[in-house]
Amino acid sequence: MAQRYFIETYGCQMNVHDSERMAGLLESAGYELARDERDADVIVINTCSVRERAEEKLYTRLGELRTLGDDAHRPLVAVAGCVAQQEGDAILKRSPEVDLVVGTQQIKRLPMLVEQAGAQRHHGRPTIDISLYDDVSFPLGLIRRQDGVKAYVTIIEGCNEFCSFCVVPYTRGHERMRPKREILDEVRSAAAAGHREIHLLGQIVNHYQAPDDPTCDFAGLLEALHEIPAVQRIRFASPHPRHVTPRLIDAIRNLPKVCRHLHLPVQSGSTRVLHAMRRRHSREEYLDLIGCLRESIPEIALSTDMIVGFPGETDQDFEQTLSLVRQVRYSSMFSFKYSPRPNTLAKQRMPDDVSDREKTDRIVALQTLQREIQLELHEAAIGREEDVLVEATSRRREWEVSGRTSGNTVVNFPGSAALVGSLVRVRITRGGPNSVAGVLVGAREA
Repeated sequence: MAQRYFIETYGCQMNVHDSERMAGLLESAGYELARDERDADVIVINTCSVRERAEEKLYTRLGELRTLGDDAHRPLVAVAGCVAQQEGDAILKRSPEVDLVVGTQQIKRLPMLVEQAGAQRHHGRPTIDISLYDDVSFPLGLIRRQDGVKAYVTIIEGCNEFCSFCVVPYTRGHERMRPKREILDEVRSAAAAGHREIHLLGQIVNHYQAPDDPTCDFAGLLEALHEIPAVQRIRFASPHPRHVTPRLIDAIRNLPKVCRHLHLPVQSGSTRVLHAMRRRHSREEYLDLIGCLRESIPEIALSTDMIVGFPGETDQDFEQTLSLVRQVRYSSMFSFKYSPRPNTLAKQRMPDDVSDREKTDRIVALQTLQREIQLELHEAAIGREEDVLVEATSRRREWEVSGRTSGNTVVNFPGSAALVGSLVRVRITRGGPNSVAGVLVGAREA
């Protein structure tokens, strides 16, 4: 009987896609997907180290896994992802039940490392590989995609920005670009398999420059992907404001398949705090960019990331964040309380001097404001007709489906599972703070 695997994923879209890659690699090596961790011979914990207490969450989970199986059959436990890269053999010292630690740049070797770890565990020798590996290519056709409608495609690995709060350059390595040829092949393969939306991934996705085509920047890649007939929508995350070029704005405006949504992380509304964060743009420069985007693409929806309580952030700095949010009126936001991350400049040189109470008060105020703005935007959409790509049936109502507009608004409306994967026309009838409801008007395609 085939060995069974189970992958548990924490963190961002790139981690989700890395888990899809690991699943494909294991299945190509003969493993089968387990129903849950209790049914698995191999358990992979794919970790994230971006947010607070990521390491403690991992060790708590490893303690829970310790109770699985018995002496005769204990699943092989592997830790992968950013915490694996960051902590290395410290994981093995703290959690002896771990058999394998595999870094972010070694996941292509996962089946081989699992086999090696299985052979060495009987001798009490765990396996670790967190070495650096610059090759970012990936075998075509080996990804086990979790979503039948949307396909994640990584175009850049690593980051060279070194924002003072961010651990990613230390866990993902320096910036490496995938060849344009390989990206196009993967997108064609995903589209041929029925994935209607392509979601491009990279730490700084819009910094892309094709290593095999000097003329192809990120806007050029969007143009090339737009020509693939079976692709219906193209999204991407996450861009950096300072790499949003006039060519990229033109591509979003002129290419119908590119969604009218831009996730544009700002992190703070205070120029002083942005400088301390090493974001390399000011509040004024960011707002100028927002003005250019809205002038060129009036219907564009903007979302962002925001950190409150960064070292040295004053009440006045935070008020500037609130005023920026009121001015931009984001369609959605990911917001977090600052927490020091290992190896970062902020942890090494900046005291974490904003109290947890202040951080909590600020994030509550920010999220309350954002919720009010989202409700106003969604209520203003009532009566409007939108093209919606249907992604799934509702978890709450069997007669309801959900999808997203080009601007990334979630729309729930009556419909059957047969609509999943279709692009349909929906009239918005009700707006809530997190999504809208509507009724089906008609299909946009045969």
